[in-house]
Amino acid sequence: MTHSIGIIGTGNISSAYLKIARELGLFRVAAITDLDPARAQAQASAHGSHAVTLDELLADPEIVAVVNLTPPAAHAAMSLAVLNAGKHVYSEKPLATTREDGQAILAAAQARGLRVGCAPDTFLGAGLQTAREVLDAGRIGRPVAATAFMLGGGPEGWHPDPEFFYQPGAGPLFDMGPYYLTALVNLLGGVTRVGGSAVRAHAERVIGSGARQGQKVPVQTPTHVTAQLTFDGKELESGPVATFIASFDVQASEVPRIEIYGTAGTLSLPDPNTFGGPLRMRAAGSDAWDTIELTRPFQDNARGIGLADMLEAIDSDAPHRASGELAYHVLDVMQTTLDSAEAGRTLDVQSRTERPAALSARPAWLPAGMV
Repeated sequence: MTHSIGIIGTGNISSAYLKIARELGLFRVAAITDLDPARAQAQASAHGSHAVTLDELLADPEIVAVVNLTPPAAHAAMSLAVLNAGKHVYSEKPLATTREDGQAILAAAQARGLRVGCAPDTFLGAGLQTAREVLDAGRIGRPVAATAFMLGGGPEGWHPDPEFFYQPGAGPLFDMGPYYLTALVNLLGGVTRVGGSAVRAHAERVIGSGARQGQKVPVQTPTHVTAQLTFDGKELESGPVATFIASFDVQASEVPRIEIYGTAGTLSLPDPNTFGGPLRMRAAGSDAWDTIELTRPFQDNARGIGLADMLEAIDSDAPHRASGELAYHVLDVMQTTLDSAEAGRTLDVQSRTERPAALSARPAWLPAGMV
């Protein structure tokens, strides 16, 4: 079945959703809206859709689901508006910027029998799903620990309006953390405890490009965050542990993106903000890394496959993978990290989640010939 969907927000990421809509053929973008009508019209014209007002989009009876591509601070209010209009919602990350807003979204969906999906869906790509296959097959033994690093110098060097990156609910943790934490939960399971530390290197940042080059913006959130994560060990005495660092204060680094350390080897993962490889493994006793061939689809930019999986799950009455519950757990872990840093002690994570089901090598909704 081809579903009609709407898109709210026409930033750069909207083109990726419009592209995957054409390639998969599982859903069509019936309407697009934006605070700037001219931007909405440009995207609609370029992709064979229609530019409408927000009220018109929410009132359209043919639209069954809406993609929320508004700025993070507006995610909660817009997702609630979509749910109140009786439509499923799929949001860009993060689900919300506070636990209370995230809980309100999930409660509204449950009350109305609707679905909530949320990016990132990069964990459904070829690189991280092949890593899941390797891990589940026991090729590195029992996972014991992991490290994850998102280290950079901050977006003000290239972004012409970087203020929102430095407001509460943003920073490196909320901006990039969902990619890394979702990947880790997909591989290791839910997080049960967090020990966090957080610092702010500069009180102001200087815009490095565009019409506002040289202007300063205030920094109102931590810009270097470290989290010590403990995962649910299930039947084991203790679960795996991981160290995650997210920073806008690192000018150069040579550390890997994510590594998983098992009793029989190490798995080196690709950038979780991408869909492909490289994926490498080094077995215990080996003196070389082996590159692992990717066995799952979606090696290129395929943002929107989480939405496709959600729509298919609605038709088949099955759980979807990039779920609101998973996104809420990631939000809870991030907020608990900051709470722990402020409290100066390790804190329990109150939410629980299971690993999403692995994506098959050939999902039912994948068109023939598409890889």
